[in-house]
Amino acid sequence: TRILLSAFKDFCRHSPRMPGELYDSICAETVLSKMLDIIIFNVYLDADKKQKLLESSSTAEKVELLSTMLAAESGILQLEFGIQEKVRAALDKNQRDYYLREQIKVISNLLNGEAEDNLTESQRYIEKIEEAEFNEKITEKLLSDAKKLARSSPNSPDSNVYTTYFDTVFDIPWNMYTDDVLDLKNAEEQLNKDHYGLEKVKERILEQIAVMALNSGNSKANKQQIICLAGPPGVGKTSIGKSIAESLGREFVRISLGGVRDEAEIRGHRRTYIGAMPGRIVKSLIQAKTMNPVFLLDEIDKLGSDHKGDPAAALLEVLDGEQNVDFTDHYMEIPTDLSEVLFITTANNANNIPRPLLDRMEVIELGSYTAEEKYHIAVEHLLPKQLKKHGCVTKTGKPRIKITDEAVHMIISSYTKEAGVRGLEKKLAKICRRAATKLAENGKLTVKVNPKNLTDFLGKEKFRPELAGKQDETGVVNGLAWTSVGGTLLPMEAVHLPGTGKLTLTGSLGDVMKESGKLAVSIVRGMAAEYGINPDFYKENDIHIHAPEGATPKDGPSAGVTMTTALISALSGIAVRRDVAMTGEITLHGKVTAIGGLREKSMAAYKAGVRTVIIPKENERDIAEFDEVVKRELNFVPVTNISEVLEHALTRTNIAKFERPAEVTANVSEHLNSQNIAVTPVV
Repeated sequence: TRILLSAFKDFCRHSPRMPGELYDSICAETVLSKMLDIIIFNVYLDADKKQKLLESSSTAEKVELLSTMLAAESGILQLEFGIQEKVRAALDKNQRDYYLREQIKVISNLLNGEAEDNLTESQRYIEKIEEAEFNEKITEKLLSDAKKLARSSPNSPDSNVYTTYFDTVFDIPWNMYTDDVLDLKNAEEQLNKDHYGLEKVKERILEQIAVMALNSGNSKANKQQIICLAGPPGVGKTSIGKSIAESLGREFVRISLGGVRDEAEIRGHRRTYIGAMPGRIVKSLIQAKTMNPVFLLDEIDKLGSDHKGDPAAALLEVLDGEQNVDFTDHYMEIPTDLSEVLFITTANNANNIPRPLLDRMEVIELGSYTAEEKYHIAVEHLLPKQLKKHGCVTKTGKPRIKITDEAVHMIISSYTKEAGVRGLEKKLAKICRRAATKLAENGKLTVKVNPKNLTDFLGKEKFRPELAGKQDETGVVNGLAWTSVGGTLLPMEAVHLPGTGKLTLTGSLGDVMKESGKLAVSIVRGMAAEYGINPDFYKENDIHIHAPEGATPKDGPSAGVTMTTALISALSGIAVRRDVAMTGEITLHGKVTAIGGLREKSMAAYKAGVRTVIIPKENERDIAEFDEVVKRELNFVPVTNISEVLEHALTRTNIAKFERPAEVTANVSEHLNSQNIAVTPVV
């Protein structure tokens, strides 16, 4: 009994979880067997050890086994106690070190920084703030935050927030500006070197540089107008920004806004949020390392909005020359001067830009390239770039691939269908890859590409040129449409069949075009007698109007004159001239009103081989902005009503009722001549 009690006492001394009452009750027990059972029940032992105790035949054997087990457990508990004491001592040392470090900080503050190594983080920031040339309000705000940092613990979250904030503040290139290269001749050479065409954009940039040169030294008068380059994809909107930066000698930063839906992307997050950071504007200034870079805000028409805010509204301050002097980021909470930044924005469709934001910008429209412009861009810019990229040049810089002019024109017309030149560049890259394979296999000096072997490099032709019909047809009219990749020829067909007056419109037409079809029927009813049409055609005939390429969605009001002309031609039997195309919205009284996208539509007419284009009189002023080749090759006929459209579009074979009085025709011709508009004589 004494041996068992001694082993149990030693075990209890190292086991803090053993209650004192239990120990006293066990010591008071006089029956050894009961004492054994109580101890075994209250001591944690493995199952196999308890099994051995159960299998013991005598009480003496059980006491011996249990004493041995308790001694082993006491040794383990004693080892655990030693480890815990060491851990506790280490923690006490860390607390002591922390206390001493805090004392050092206080002493360092009292010494006022006699040695730089003893300066605290907050004191270093205070020195930087005092050395920087901030205004009084900014200095007061930053000093207040620096004092808060001094009062916070180094291990607290607030300390990390303030440290990150001050690092960001001093990363901004305050009062650092790049000297502008205001040389008009050099800028013009740079722009012409990088881009072919785009004369309107180049002219506007040179005007801006001229103004900057005249206002040199007067920063208040030198507030740049925000320029928005709007046009279809691939016409060079983004790359023109790089050329502007190079011509001015400034840093260039591109900020993609496509799909941005969070206002914090522009203005930053509040510092109360975990992981807060400044917006893209401030981060781009840090990236540029200057306060007057060229910022290209790409795809500004693709901005979205949701419950996180409207980023387009946040840009209102950024793109306003009167407000961006004190642009305040939510993270920085101090004003940042953006007045010296040259902002350039790009968009595919300016109509998708919110009106308040659009009013702050000067929109410059970039139209689609002509086939001739694409040819020059391919030969002078794209092809040399791809040859060098694919290793298809000799050490002396001589190209190892020769593409004939005819092959380049064939690539443009038969393998691409776009307003810009991205697809054209991809086709040239594909030719270079195929040619590189042949050069690597056979080691030929050069590979020649011509129209005969072009299919070996690019496969079968993808597109057929959109051409006007080969002969005059009844009920078929060449319409013109605007698409996101430029203009296109949109033939419109109309037929009448015996029926009950049902009107059918097909070709994946939108609601506006369907309304134009109904409008055309009403107009034709009012003009039926003039063109020998049965007045009851809308009762006795079914009318079907169709726009080919039925899988392509089409909508808009500019097909009104086209549908009306096609319907009159079908009902009267008068053929429509194959070399005439038209566009314009029509009213219920037959007036032709203005439409948009006329430049792209005229380009499509030129490519299709059309020679006469009927346009609304209200769009006559747009002709001055057309490409020279289009103005030279096409005859534009401005009209005010449907009768003038029909006069120039329909043939007159065997139609006596169609003759106009001679004096009316003379007056129209005299008016067109006074406007210097050439008109093809009607046969």
